[in-house]
Amino acid sequence: MASFLYRLGRFAFRRRWPVVGLWLAVLAVTATGAATLSGATSDAFRIPGTPSQQVIDLLRERFPQASADGAVARVVFAAPAGQQLTGAATKAAVEQVVVELRRAPRVASVSDPFGPGAVNRAGTVGFAQATYRVAAQELTDGDRDTLTGIAERARATGLTVEIGGDALQARSETGVGEVIGVAVAAVVLVITFGSLVAAGLPLLTALFGIGIGISLITAATGFVDLSSTTPILALMLGLAVSIDYALFIVSRYRHELADGREPEEAAGRAVGTAGSAVVFAGLTVVIALAALSVVGVPFLTQMGLAAALTVAVAVVVALTLLPAALGFAGRRVLGARTRTRRTRDPEAGTTGAGARWARAIARRPVAALLVAVAALGIVATPALDLRLGMTDDGTAATDSTQRKAYDLLATGFGAGFNGPLTVVVDTAAGGAAAAAEHVVRKITALPGVTTAATTAVSPAGDTALLTVIPAGGPGDAATTDLVHAIRRLDGTVTGAGIGVTGLTAINIDVSTKLTDALLPYLAVVVGLAFVLLMLVFRSLLVPIKATLGFLLSLAATFGALVALFQWGWGADLLGTDRTGMIVSSLPIVLIGIVFGLAMDYQVFLVTRMREEYVHGAAPREAVITGFGHGARVVTAAALIMISVFAGFVIAPDPLIKSVGFGLSAAVLFDAFVVRMTIVPAVMTLLGRAAWWLPRWLDRLLPTVDVEGAELRHRRDDVSLEPVVGVPGQVRA
Repeated sequence: MASFLYRLGRFAFRRRWPVVGLWLAVLAVTATGAATLSGATSDAFRIPGTPSQQVIDLLRERFPQASADGAVARVVFAAPAGQQLTGAATKAAVEQVVVELRRAPRVASVSDPFGPGAVNRAGTVGFAQATYRVAAQELTDGDRDTLTGIAERARATGLTVEIGGDALQARSETGVGEVIGVAVAAVVLVITFGSLVAAGLPLLTALFGIGIGISLITAATGFVDLSSTTPILALMLGLAVSIDYALFIVSRYRHELADGREPEEAAGRAVGTAGSAVVFAGLTVVIALAALSVVGVPFLTQMGLAAALTVAVAVVVALTLLPAALGFAGRRVLGARTRTRRTRDPEAGTTGAGARWARAIARRPVAALLVAVAALGIVATPALDLRLGMTDDGTAATDSTQRKAYDLLATGFGAGFNGPLTVVVDTAAGGAAAAAEHVVRKITALPGVTTAATTAVSPAGDTALLTVIPAGGPGDAATTDLVHAIRRLDGTVTGAGIGVTGLTAINIDVSTKLTDALLPYLAVVVGLAFVLLMLVFRSLLVPIKATLGFLLSLAATFGALVALFQWGWGADLLGTDRTGMIVSSLPIVLIGIVFGLAMDYQVFLVTRMREEYVHGAAPREAVITGFGHGARVVTAAALIMISVFAGFVIAPDPLIKSVGFGLSAAVLFDAFVVRMTIVPAVMTLLGRAAWWLPRWLDRLLPTVDVEGAELRHRRDDVSLEPVVGVPGQVRA
C-alpha cells in the first residue's frame, strides 16, 4: 500500500500539469452532466413494508380520490375577541377562505369549516382541512405562496388565521452555515500552518472534491428519485473530510521537507504514509455511511450512499490532485521565512504542546483515564431519558404559523385534534358502509378516543375512511397505544380488514422501524470497522479500544442532545425551543457519521504511534512521539469539523439544529476527550500488548504497510536497522 501510494504521489507531483488538467476535465464533465441530466428531486416519504404504507398503497389502488398520501393544509380560524365564528361577518370571511382554497391549484378537497366537530363548543376556534392531489414535497413555492396569500387576505378582515399540516413544508436548502464553516476552517488552517499557501491547498482541493461529488449526485437525479436533503449531508460531510484529508497529507509533506528531503520525494512519502491513513480512514467512513442501506429506509439509504460517494471522491482527490498541487507549491508551504533552508519540523513529535500533553498523561495514565471516562459518563447521564419521535407542527418554532395553528387547535379542541388518525375499512364491494358503522362503535369503546366517525366511502362501496381523534397529542405514548389497539381490531369484524394511516400513524411506524434498526445497524458498522482496524493496526486490543471509545463519545453526545433539545437546558443560548423528544432518524444518522469520523482520528493518531513503534521506539516513547506528531493536525482537523457542523446550528429548523449540534458535540467529545486523552492513556497502560495479534491470525491477514515501513528502504534513509518484535514488519 505505502509503496504504491508513494509512487502515485511522485507521479502526480512530476506530472502535475496533466493531472490537474484531467481533474479540471472531470469537473467540467460532471458539472455539465449536472446541468443537463438533472431531474426534479422527490421527497415522497415512503417506508415500504410498514402498516401505514400498506394502507396508503391500498387506498391508492381502491380509492385514489381520497389522496391518502397528498399534502394537507389545516387552516385554523380564531374569531376576534368577544366574537364567535358563527357571527355573520366572521362566517362570511371563513367561507370566502374556503372558496379560495377550493380554487387553489392542486387542491383535491376542502372540508366544511362549519360541519360536525369543526368548531369548538365556545364557537371561537374552527378549522378547514385542504387536501392536495400531490405529496407535500411535490408542491411548488407558488402553491405555498397561494396558500399563505389566502391566509393573509383573511387576516385583513380581523380573523386570526394560521396554517398547519405538511403543505407548508419547504425543501431543505443550504444556507450561510457552510460559508461560516469554510471561513472558520480557513482561519484554523492559516494558524496551524503559518502559511497561506499551505492553508489554501486543502480548501482548493476540497472545492474540487465537493464540486465533483455534488455534480454526480445532481446528475443522478435524472435517473433515480433522490430527496432534496440528500445533497445536504453529502455537502456537509464531503466538505469536512475533504479539508481534513488534505490537511493530514500537507502536514506530512511539511514534515518531510523539514527533514531535508527534496519536494518530489517529500510528496511521495507524504502520500505513502499519511495517504495510507487517509485511504483506511475514508474506507471506514464509507462503510459506516453505506451501511445505512441495511436500515431499509429509502431516504437514509439515499443520504448514506450519496455521502459515501462524496467521501470516496475526497479520498481520490487527496491522493492525486493534492500532490500535483504540491508540485506547484513546492517549498512555499513552509512559509516565506523558512522555505529556503532546513527548518525545525513544524509537526515535531518530541517537543511542543502535543508531546507535553502526552508525557503528562503517560505519567498518570490511570488518573487521566478515570477523569475522562467519568466526565463523559456525567454528560451521558441524560441519555437515559432519551425519547425518540418524529417532528410535527408542535416542534416548530414558536413564531411560525404551523406552531400557532397547532397551539390554537390544542387550546380550542384538545391535543388530539393535532394528530387525527385515518382508519381504513376494506370489504367486499357494497359492504364498506355497514362494516364502517361496526368499526366506529368498536373504536369509540377504546380508551383514549375522543371521537370516531365515517368520513367517506369509495364509489365501489368496498373501502371506507374513518377519522379518529385521539385524546392525546401526536407524540404521546397513549396515542401510540391507541394506534396499536385499533390495528388489533383487524379481523374482529366479519369480512372487513382494518388499517390505520395518516401522518401520526406514519410517524409512529417510522419511529418503530428506526428504533428496531439501531442495534443491527450498530453491529454491522462496528463489525466491519473492527475487521478493517485489525487489518490496519495488526492488533486485537486497538480496535476494541477504538470501539469502546466511540461508544463513550456517542453516549455523551446523546446526553447533550437530550439535555438541550428534550429537557431544554440552555436552549435559549442556541435560539431553540424545547421539543420534548429527539427525532427518530437522528441516532442512526449520528451513529453512521460519528463512527466514521471517530475512526478517522483513531487512524491518524494511532498510525503515527505504530509507525514509531515499528521503527524501533519503545512502546511508551512511541505513544508520546506519535501523539506529538499527530496532535496538532488532529486538533486542527477537529476544529474544522466542529466549525463546519456548527454552522448548521443557526438554521431555523429544529431538526437541522439538532443534527448540527449533535455532530459538533460528537466531534468535540471524541477528538478532545477520547482520542486526545483516553487513547494515549490506554496505549501507555497496554504497552507492547497493544500490538499483540495471534500468530495464526497474523498469517491469515494480508500485510498492509500503512506505516510506510517499506519506504525506509529508500536511498535517502540514514538508519536502516531491523525492527524486532513486530509481526509482519521488517526493515532492511
